[in-house]
Amino acid sequence: MTNKINWEFPQALEDEAIYILRETAAQFEKPVLLFSGGKDSITLVRLAQKAFYPGKIPFALLHVDTGHNFPETIEFRDWLVDTLGLDIIVRNVQDSINQGKVQEETGKYASRNALQTVTLLDAIEEGKFDACIGGARRDEEKARAKERIFSVRDEFGQWNAKMQRPELFDILNGKINIGENVRVFPISNWTELDVWNYIRREGLRIPSIYFAHEREIIERDGLYWPYSSFLNTTADEIPFRQKVRFRTVGDMTCTAAVISEADKLEDIIAEIMEAKISERGARIDDKRSEAAMEKRKQAGYF
Repeated sequence: MTNKINWEFPQALEDEAIYILRETAAQFEKPVLLFSGGKDSITLVRLAQKAFYPGKIPFALLHVDTGHNFPETIEFRDWLVDTLGLDIIVRNVQDSINQGKVQEETGKYASRNALQTVTLLDAIEEGKFDACIGGARRDEEKARAKERIFSVRDEFGQWNAKMQRPELFDILNGKINIGENVRVFPISNWTELDVWNYIRREGLRIPSIYFAHEREIIERDGLYWPYSSFLNTTADEIPFRQKVRFRTVGDMTCTAAVISEADKLEDIIAEIMEAKISERGARIDDKRSEAAMEKRKQAGYF
C-alpha cells in the first residue's frame, strides 16, 4: 500500500498560503492567529515563520481554552510557544461562565465547544483584532466550503454566506467597515492529506494524540469517546483501554477517536488514503444537526 502513495506536497499550496499571510499583514492593522494546538494551526505557524523570515512573526497567537482540552494539546502549545519564542494570548471559557455570559451545558452530550464563541468574540473586541487567521479548510465540512479566503464578519462577529465577496485572480480585498473583522484562511485550498504531507516534509512536531496510543475510551453512538472527568457518562458506559488515535483535535467532550495502529507519519498518511469518512466525521459537535457547523459560524464561531 505504501508504494502507491504519492508523498509529494504541492509547492503551489505553500506559495499561496505565504502570499495570503503577507497580504494579511499588509492589509490589516492588527491580525492575530487563532491557535488550537491542532495540526492545521501548527501548519499555520510554520507558514508564518517562512512568510516573515528572518523577522519575527508579526502577530500574536490567540488560544480560546475551554478547560476541556486534551492535556497533551496544552502541553504541546506551551512547548511550541516557549521553543519558538511566540507571543500568545489565552482566553478561558471558564471566565465567560463565571461572568454569566454563557451557561454550562448539562446532560449526556454536554460540551463547552459552542460556548467558546462568546469568549472568542470578547477577545477580538478586547484586542481590537481586525483579522483572525484560522486553519479551516474547504474539504473539512460543507459550511467551510462556502468561506472565502478573506471571510468578512459583521460588527456582531457573525458570518453571512450571502455577504461573501468574489475573489478573482488571487486578488484579496481586505477593506472592511468600522466594527467588522475578517477571518483569514491561508490553507483553505489544502486537503487533510496535503497537511499531513506538509508536516512530513517539514519535519514538524505535533501532539502525541495524533499517533496511535493506548488510552481509556467509551463506546457511544457507534463512536469511541475519550474517557475523562469532563464526560457525562451513563451507568452502562464502562471505560476500557484501546489503542486509538485522533484525526482532529477539539474538546475531549466532542472529539471521537479512531481505532488505529498508526504510530508513525507514514502510517497515518497511508491510513488517511484508505479512510471512507472525512476527519470531521469524528467531531461529535458537527452531528448535533444537519447544519450544526453553519449555525455556529453564523453566531461567530471560528
